[in-house]
Amino acid sequence: MKNTKRAIVIIALLLLLLATIGIGYLIVHLKMNNAEKITTKNMNIALSLEDEIKPNTAWCGTFNLIWNDLKNNLAKQDIVFIKGQPKIVDNLNKGTFTANYLSENSYYKVCDIKTLELKKKIEKDIKDKFNEKSSILDDFEWSAENAGDGPNYFLYAMLKKEFEFTKVFTKLENGMFGKHKNVKYFGINHTTKEEVREQVQVLYYNSEKDFAVKLITKTDDEVILSKGTTKTTFKSIYQEILEKEQSYQGAKYFKKNDILKVPNISFNLKEELKELQMQSFYFSNGQSYHIEKAMQTIEFELNEKGGKIKSEAGMDVKNDSAMIEDKPRKFVIDSTFTIFLKEKGKDLPYFAANIEDISQVQSEVKE
Repeated sequence: MKNTKRAIVIIALLLLLLATIGIGYLIVHLKMNNAEKITTKNMNIALSLEDEIKPNTAWCGTFNLIWNDLKNNLAKQDIVFIKGQPKIVDNLNKGTFTANYLSENSYYKVCDIKTLELKKKIEKDIKDKFNEKSSILDDFEWSAENAGDGPNYFLYAMLKKEFEFTKVFTKLENGMFGKHKNVKYFGINHTTKEEVREQVQVLYYNSEKDFAVKLITKTDDEVILSKGTTKTTFKSIYQEILEKEQSYQGAKYFKKNDILKVPNISFNLKEELKELQMQSFYFSNGQSYHIEKAMQTIEFELNEKGGKIKSEAGMDVKNDSAMIEDKPRKFVIDSTFTIFLKEKGKDLPYFAANIEDISQVQSEVKE
C-alpha cells in the first residue's frame, strides 16, 4: 500500500514538472512569435529604385506594382499632383520596376472598386496562394457603400519569396560591425567545406573595401552583396556593380584562402506613406482623385541557411467629391439684394428692384 501511494506521488510530481516545462516553453514560444512582429525602428523605405537613399533604407517592388496599375489602368496617364509634384512621384511614374521582373508564383496584385467583397477576396486569395494573412488591410476603412460621385478604388499587392542555400554556410564567431559588438555572422573560413565555397561567385574584388559577390541558392534567386559604393540610389548602385563586374579581370571563383563574412539580417518595416496622401490629381477622363491612404510593409531575413521576404502594399484612391464635405448651402437673403421679373422667352426683364433698406418694403419692420 505504501509503495502504491509513493508511486502515485512520484507520478503526480512528474506530471507537474512536465506541465511546468510545457508552460515555460509556451511562454518562450509566444515571446519569440511576438518579437518577430515588432516593427523595426530607424529604417527607411524607398518607394522606387531612383529615390535618393539614406542610411538604413530598404526597397521592395510591391508599391511599384500598385502604382503602375494606378497610372496605367486607372488614371491612364502619369500621376501629377495639382499642388506641387514631389520627386518621388516622378520616380514612380517612370515605371522602372514592373511585374515582368517577378515570377508569377511570387506575387499577387489586384486593382478594383473598393468594397467589402474586394477585401474578402484579397484575404482569400493571399491565403490560397501564400497561406498568409494581411497586416495592412485592417488599417484601411471599409464600408458597404462606395461614397462619392465617382467610384473609389483599392490597389493591393503582396510579394512572398523564400530561398535556401544548397549547403549551409558556416556560422562564424560573433564580431564587430562598425561600433557595434557581438554581431552574428555567417560565411566561409578555413573550416568551411569546398562544396559551400562553390555557392559563392565573385563579381569583382578591388580591395577589402570595394567588392561584390553573388550567393547562389537552390532556386532562381540570387543574393548579391556589395561594399564600397558611393552612389546614392539603388538603381545607380546596381548599375555600378554591373559595370565593375564587366571590367573585372580577376578570379571569379572563391579561392581556398578567401574569406566571406556576412551579418545575419532580420527586419520588419511598416510605413504609412503620408507624403503621397491627400494630394489631388486627374485621371485622363478629367475626374479628380486623391490617395486617401497608402501603406507598405517589408519583412526580410537572411542567415546561413537562406532567407525570406514578404512585402505588402496597399493604396486607397478616392474621388475628390468624397474628400469635400457636403455642407448645406444657405440661400439667406438678409442684406442688400436685387430682384428681376421677366417673361419666358424674352431677352430682358420687365421689372427690377434693388433692396437695401427692408423697412421701405415692409411696413411692420421696426429698428
